[in-house]
Amino acid sequence: MQNEQFKSIDLFSGCGGMSLGFKMAGVRAILASDIDENCEKTFRRNFANTPFLCKDIIQIQKEEIDNLIDGQIPDIIIGGPPCQGFSLANKNRNKVAEDPRNKLFYHFVKFIDWYSPKAFVMENVKGLLSMQNGKVIKTIMDEFSSAGTGYNVAINVLKASDFGVPQQRERVIIIGIRKDLNLKPSFPAPNHKPPITVDMAISDLPQISAGEGSDIMTYPISPQNEYQKSMRRNSAAVMNHISMRHTKRLIERFHAIQPGQSLVDVWETHGAVKRGNPAEKSTIKFAQNNQRLFGDRPAPTIAASFQSNFIHPHLDRNFTAREGARLQSFPDDFIFEGMRTKMSWEKGLSQYQQIGNAVPVLLAFAIAKNLIAQLQKQTTCTNDRH
Repeated sequence: MQNEQFKSIDLFSGCGGMSLGFKMAGVRAILASDIDENCEKTFRRNFANTPFLCKDIIQIQKEEIDNLIDGQIPDIIIGGPPCQGFSLANKNRNKVAEDPRNKLFYHFVKFIDWYSPKAFVMENVKGLLSMQNGKVIKTIMDEFSSAGTGYNVAINVLKASDFGVPQQRERVIIIGIRKDLNLKPSFPAPNHKPPITVDMAISDLPQISAGEGSDIMTYPISPQNEYQKSMRRNSAAVMNHISMRHTKRLIERFHAIQPGQSLVDVWETHGAVKRGNPAEKSTIKFAQNNQRLFGDRPAPTIAASFQSNFIHPHLDRNFTAREGARLQSFPDDFIFEGMRTKMSWEKGLSQYQQIGNAVPVLLAFAIAKNLIAQLQKQTTCTNDRH
């Protein structure tokens, strides 16, 4: 933790994937904020010394942030503000900010205006690049360039599997460094080939069937590779590893699906039936549903809906929350709070949704490590000149 002089504020923090990656690089979070109450429970469980503000960012005032951080100034602001529905109706920031579809992004910018940190990192979906034929990303980059006292801004698409995450997730990463530091943002180079596979990530966890598992379980075998060793480094037991209950009919469907196949491949025999009329097949097919993953490849993107999207490579069930966390490179001592799954009327994100929404920890670590090296180089050069 030799870089503890760097402090961060994490906005739209979710359960804390980005904060954890930055913490591993030595950055100390002085504040995190998200609107979701279950994300707050998980974050507080895992970052006991970091103040958390569970509030709509639109309603947050600078005075309450100043009180929470007690005069500290963040060096880095990180986060992933949702940009879906972004409007280009008016290029005047104040007027655009009044559009509720834009407010979240502009309130992220607002924090940069308030504190002029040395740097910021924004994470988002790859689709951001093509929204409105590229006009949205241009507007976002222009806003970042002129935020605070001005920033040198760069953008790139990073693939999580290139950085030791057992997942092919691609994310847009925007990095800004304050112009007076005379640094051009750079991105970490891929550091992991061959990639970590699903089996390499989860094969040491208890091999439970549908409906099995308990709150605390013992490891059945020793770590089988370096990835598993790193995931288990500070953990004495397996938590968040309870499998969902499945009907006999669903288990039979899963059994028929081979690696790389999904529900559409077994539709004639095992397809969904019409509600109220089990004798007839439903006409609605979703290719993403019930996809059995290859054990010898990285996982596809682990989204918030991964609890129903994917089937375990070798067992006839969906993934557990802990298995999903491994695929997102969360270590086993990171414990998820809130309901495991949720019904549509329940408030707060489930453990599965928190995991799927998170920035993969090792991707965040690679970004943070590279950024800190840049900022330290600038600090060293400044000290040398003096």
